[in-house]
Amino acid sequence: MPPLASTAIDRRTLIRGAGALALAPALPAWARSGHAGLATAPGTLSGDTIALTVGERHFRTGGRSAHAVAVNGTLPAPLIRLREGQHVRLSVTNTLKEDTSIHWHGLLVPFAMDGVPGISFPGIRPGETFVYDFPVRQSGTYWYHSHSGMQEAMGLYGAIVIDPAAPDPVASEREYVLVLSDWSPMHPHAQLRRLKQQGGYFNMQRQTLAGLIAGRDQPLEERLHWGAMRMDPTDVSDVTGSTYHYLVNGHGTQENWTGLFTAGERVRLRLVNASAMTNFNVRLPGLAMTVVQADGQAVQPVETDELQIGIAETYDVIVRPVESRAHAIVAEAIDRSGLVRATLAPRIGMAGAIPPRRPRPVLTMKDMGMDMSGMGEGGMGDAVIDLSQPAGDPHAGHSMKMRDPANAPGVRMGPGVATISPMPVDRIADRPTGLEAEEHRVLTYAQLKSATRNPDTRAPSRTLDIHLTANMERYMWSFDGVKLSEGAEPIAFRHGERVRVTLVNDTMMPHPIHLHGHFFELVNGAGDHAPRKHTVNVLPGGKASFDLTADALGDWAFHCHMLMHMHSGMMRVVTVRHEGGGVEDAA
Repeated sequence: MPPLASTAIDRRTLIRGAGALALAPALPAWARSGHAGLATAPGTLSGDTIALTVGERHFRTGGRSAHAVAVNGTLPAPLIRLREGQHVRLSVTNTLKEDTSIHWHGLLVPFAMDGVPGISFPGIRPGETFVYDFPVRQSGTYWYHSHSGMQEAMGLYGAIVIDPAAPDPVASEREYVLVLSDWSPMHPHAQLRRLKQQGGYFNMQRQTLAGLIAGRDQPLEERLHWGAMRMDPTDVSDVTGSTYHYLVNGHGTQENWTGLFTAGERVRLRLVNASAMTNFNVRLPGLAMTVVQADGQAVQPVETDELQIGIAETYDVIVRPVESRAHAIVAEAIDRSGLVRATLAPRIGMAGAIPPRRPRPVLTMKDMGMDMSGMGEGGMGDAVIDLSQPAGDPHAGHSMKMRDPANAPGVRMGPGVATISPMPVDRIADRPTGLEAEEHRVLTYAQLKSATRNPDTRAPSRTLDIHLTANMERYMWSFDGVKLSEGAEPIAFRHGERVRVTLVNDTMMPHPIHLHGHFFELVNGAGDHAPRKHTVNVLPGGKASFDLTADALGDWAFHCHMLMHMHSGMMRVVTVRHEGGGVEDAA
């Protein structure tokens, strides 16, 4: 028998080990490395009845741990796999000490099943169970997340794959779901407090005099314009790698999530950006990607070398490694403050090379809505910077505008509107922020074409402009200068009407704008094969238009999917009613 002291040490070790296990929720089986990459990944939840439990856990990555919100004890949440045409009942039990909810992002469901507290249902109280019950009307790659507080940033997110009723036209020998996310041990409410105190609190990549002299930063004249506006051209992500760890399926770079392949196989990667605040640039260095779906909808195949996936977007891509070596899957934060590397490899234990981080992007006058390319020697032309009121004045908006006072009809000017883009242009064909100068191919929205003819090809009967507005210095965000909490009027549509909506980005960062309950067709020159999406990332100082058929009765959330922008007011309610105002067919 071993000595008593030795036995006690072993017991303490066991206790410490048990405590460590309690700190970190187990990864769901589908998210672990090394499984076969089949459509039926281990641990997938499927069938007509699915049970989910939301609860408290801790999560550890990068040597730091913090409070988390998990589903069925895991982070990410379980992978849900459904089939087009089935009917599903998802019971969600709340074991938290606060209300929760789940929104089925991109799924066409009755509005009472959409999962947005205060809009479509009251939320799920502690100790209660809510049953989501709806038919599955589509196929593709989607995801789910909380719409309560900031639980999404704390781990309540998971992927949904819906198989088509007919044979899948996308051929592949293996398939992996890759959920991209950002994680910080700092509570999101604490992050928001810091941003309210200083808009660039997490930006550790500001311009410097040395950078200006070395030519790494803006030309002096342009920098002076930005300085006059109290804007920072390096502030493209409010929360950055200074606090975030970036993850693939819950794995950081050192944990090295690994998917297996055999040389020559077609591997389908279902990419989901479930981040709270991070747009990612995704590439597999040396390996081309063929885009086959965007937001779950089939598109005509497009081969590219890199794509930017906005928060809440999904892309399905096919890659075909022909060499039996490790290939890195790189998801780099848009501001280049960090990245996460995963690996495709012929066997476990291999790791793709971690590329060096590229120089951080510096925004230009075009990103301020001041494209000077067509203005000749006159430079600013009729555009002026109105400095009659300081940016920090609580009683007046500090704006950059055209001399025409009707520059932005419908925008409520005030302390929450720091800028109005003087000359916003349609940027749907532009390369995304930070990828403008890359020598390899980069996906743009203009390259996307629906694989099938759009279901509604009517011309819009009316147009609607919506401005994305902010005072970034004071961290105030809104649509048309009005926060949701300020009694913003709903955006009203008549059931079945066709409307062209133009989003005008009056801010200096991209915004992934999501409409619940609908798909819309991006106006990108593809005619009746325009890509159908539920989320569009609107570039800084630019415009993006989509045609919407308001075919889903009810009340729907419409918001920026940067979580803290939405939480700070960049959200509205869209109502779809019959001509007489009824929603009797919406349930």
